Amino acid sequence: MARDTKYDILFEPIGIGPKTMRNRFWQTTHCMGAGSERPGTQAHFRAMKAEGGWGTVCTEYCSVHPESDEYPWTSARLWDEGDVINLGYMCDLAHKHGALTGVQLWYSGIHAINMESREVPRGATQLSSNVWASRTVYGTEMDDDDIQAVINMYVEAAKRAEAAGFDILEVSGGDTTLPVQFLERRYNKRTDKYGGSFENRARFYVELMTALKKACGDRSAITTRFEVDTLMGAEGIQATDEGIRFVELLNQEGVCDLWSIKIGDYEEWGEDAGASRYRKSGWMTPFVKDVKSVVGDTPVVVNGRFTSPDDMVALITGGVADIIGAARPSIADPFLPKKIEEGRLDDIRECIGCNMCVSKFVQVGVLNCTQNATAMEEYRRGWHPEKFDKTENPCSVLVVGGGPAGMECARVLGERGYDVHLREAEAALGGHWKDVVRMPRLEEWARVITYREAQLAKLKNVEVHLGVGEMSADDVLGYGADKVVIATGARWLGDGLSPMGHSAIPGADAAQPNCLTPTQIMAGKEVPGDKVFVLDADGHFTAIALAEMMADRGKEVTYVTCLAEIAEYGVFTLEVFNNKRMLQEKNIAHHRDTWVETITADKITLFNIYRQGPDLHAPVTGESPRNQSTKTVELPCDAVILVTSRASNDALYRALKARRAEWAGQEIQDIYRIGDCHAPRQALNAIFDGHRLAREFESPHPQYPLPWIRERQVWGAETFPKPGDARPAVEPVE
Repeated sequence: MARDTKYDILFEPIGIGPKTMRNRFWQTTHCMGAGSERPGTQAHFRAMKAEGGWGTVCTEYCSVHPESDEYPWTSARLWDEGDVINLGYMCDLAHKHGALTGVQLWYSGIHAINMESREVPRGATQLSSNVWASRTVYGTEMDDDDIQAVINMYVEAAKRAEAAGFDILEVSGGDTTLPVQFLERRYNKRTDKYGGSFENRARFYVELMTALKKACGDRSAITTRFEVDTLMGAEGIQATDEGIRFVELLNQEGVCDLWSIKIGDYEEWGEDAGASRYRKSGWMTPFVKDVKSVVGDTPVVVNGRFTSPDDMVALITGGVADIIGAARPSIADPFLPKKIEEGRLDDIRECIGCNMCVSKFVQVGVLNCTQNATAMEEYRRGWHPEKFDKTENPCSVLVVGGGPAGMECARVLGERGYDVHLREAEAALGGHWKDVVRMPRLEEWARVITYREAQLAKLKNVEVHLGVGEMSADDVLGYGADKVVIATGARWLGDGLSPMGHSAIPGADAAQPNCLTPTQIMAGKEVPGDKVFVLDADGHFTAIALAEMMADRGKEVTYVTCLAEIAEYGVFTLEVFNNKRMLQEKNIAHHRDTWVETITADKITLFNIYRQGPDLHAPVTGESPRNQSTKTVELPCDAVILVTSRASNDALYRALKARRAEWAGQEIQDIYRIGDCHAPRQALNAIFDGHRLAREFESPHPQYPLPWIRERQVWGAETFPKPGDARPAVEPVE
């Protein structure tokens, strides 16, 4: 199908300095954890987007020198020839698909933790890092020689980038990197020509861009990703003050070929990569439009989690920007541009803004996606998001359970040519996810269901049976399928069992009117009285969302967690600050490091977990710490919501396994379990589980994953640089 002509503008070429981009789709610099250390993963992940139609694909932030080392997080690096070789593979693959490649040149100044390099970073002023406040991280204040040396680091890294094949050299001018440390008043305390006035504080950034333009600008596009508003008030950068003023200044110098705009400081990164619970698509558009209004013909990239081509066209025709940037939408669907180009809008796998991708990088420097199970598996498992190996043995498969894992498994099995029956007990697909998307702020997460519903409907070899009730072991054994996949999900426990001692809470019983599970609430069980306590031992979105729901119903809500932080996983999804703001705005009382001693019909007894324990000076008696030096507080309570632990709904699977001797007589080859039925987990892992099983359905033991390619250093292999090699020059050059 041809694309609608109203989208033609999205596919017009656009010039960026000496380069021409084939269309208006720009995969913005974003982290994914491969860096230069896993070149296969890096190259195939980015190249998949190039194949999917993105006109430019960029690396994550790329360190220009060992003085800017963020180990154990894995950034790209351009320190030496080995990095040139590794990142060159990415450029080669992306170029084969017609995309330009971009690299973000990055030096973090006083925020460089340098745990691997152990070098001393340089900063505008010698200040302790507010990003790593508890790690005693400082830089040394730069003198004129240091300034020239660091600019030379950028230039030498840029030359290595060109050698690797990069087309676009982007300076990181956000996330409190060195150029911004010079620009911001709160970091720059200098009194020389690089401090004080706006023009002086902007001098380093201008000189850096000028040096790069002089050294590489006739061959490569010189661009910047600029934080036009740090959202930190007058001591930071404000768009209405020095943000737009700097854009005008640098634009007048003629050394910037493109502006990629962001907002929000590294301390509150969630205001830039905003989760959909708090930031809807296009929230930063006004800032980008202000930049576009002062740069004339210089191209501007807009980000904002855009997935609708109509919105994209409106941004360009409305003068907001020239190019549509995307990080998370390009992860959820690497083929988003191609699907627009081919008129397949209903095949777009839209980002849900859950920020699970961000969360995995923040934790351990990797990337996963709820919507796209193939993200980061392109190289190590050889998975393609749009292509599926057809089976040579198209047997019949019964999938029991139409939640996220069951839907994904049935979809992939169907794409591979199996005869699939997907049977769901309830009248609609989605499983527990139907409840999730009805909670406050989570409506965009419904895309998990609607995308898979649409794809299943297109597969003639997949039958979806709804409202069939729960299947018994007899039903499954007599169904006539060759293979069976059990995807019956999990349930919230009603006894308060939690990681706190892995024991139930005395008095917690969801069979009683005053105790409720999330499932019961969403099913309509009445929440009695006014004083409602939400107990969170889960730490993700469920408890905080239900606390907000109860407040919206006019209840007097108290949120209690045994964890150290409010909805602790929000630290990783960048929602923690907005979660706290929401609690304040909706007058929800909250207790951290606190758990429950007992629940009665009208009271709840809480204790602080660090006041609960033995007297360290008393002799050891063997008595349980729970019974020593107990300090509690008793509060009136009408209802308790138990967001504590889940358990797999695996009774059907276990019943079938117990009757294994009957399988052959019913011509059943094997029975598997996936998703939460196997073990309760985050949705992205449940979906991955269903996807992986379907991809590996012909393996000797599909229940268990096949080995994947491991990229690693091997003893005796050649390294760059070799011991004794001279270090790349970084000192001032004439």
